[in-house]
Amino acid sequence: MQITKLLSLLLISSILFTACSTEDDSPAFSEAQMANKKGVGTSANDLLSDINYKGITLEIVSVKGAEPTIEAINGLRKFLTDRLHKPDGITIKQRTVASSNLAPFTIEEIAQIENNTRTSYNTGDEISVYIYFADGKNEKDTATKKTLGTAYLNTSIVIYEDTLKELSNTINAPTLPIIETAALHHEFAHLLGLVNVGTPPVTPHEDLTAKGHCNISGCLMGATIEFGNSMMSILGNGIPSLDPQCIADLQANGGK
Repeated sequence: MQITKLLSLLLISSILFTACSTEDDSPAFSEAQMANKKGVGTSANDLLSDINYKGITLEIVSVKGAEPTIEAINGLRKFLTDRLHKPDGITIKQRTVASSNLAPFTIEEIAQIENNTRTSYNTGDEISVYIYFADGKNEKDTATKKTLGTAYLNTSIVIYEDTLKELSNTINAPTLPIIETAALHHEFAHLLGLVNVGTPPVTPHEDLTAKGHCNISGCLMGATIEFGNSMMSILGNGIPSLDPQCIADLQANGGK
């Protein structure tokens, strides 16, 4: 699994094979929606701690035919349970929508799809995260660089399900649930402020050649994990985990 990121001024961007990107997009929103329309990592403490929000709602919107596997959803619930202080628990709401027919997607188009389909926003002591499973690819994909997902606002993620399915169908590839789970964990960890994107490092471990990522080999937040035998070896032992330094960062910012 190779994650090769291209740098941008504000965000963590792009992916080589199994990868992620982080972009910031700021269209116009109503006053009630603005709390969910900020930069990636700005809600890290709110997501991690129970100071302002006691519970979290995940609104998972999928195009029909691009729904995530139950294994990936269960894996995300466990990942968040292990890292977030949310005494009121994690609520997951899933539904399907019609295709936008816009693929391949720009991040601006994904943001507009969110505007049209998101119904859950922060309310009271409940914080909400929107996750869209798209029936297409990122427009910047090439034969050698493919974006699996993007954390593009403080509570917004897109997963390019068509790309995940394509990768899972290659020879000796990980299964679709494994790829989905790794992509979801990686992108959500960006919302939690990793690495140095809203959650300050306790000790320096940011990859200076790939901002927003960890320089510890084998970490979930690493920028480069080779897609091939090395990836098969890593994923053969389960989904990559956060290394102790990433976990220490989350704990220092209100998480577990």
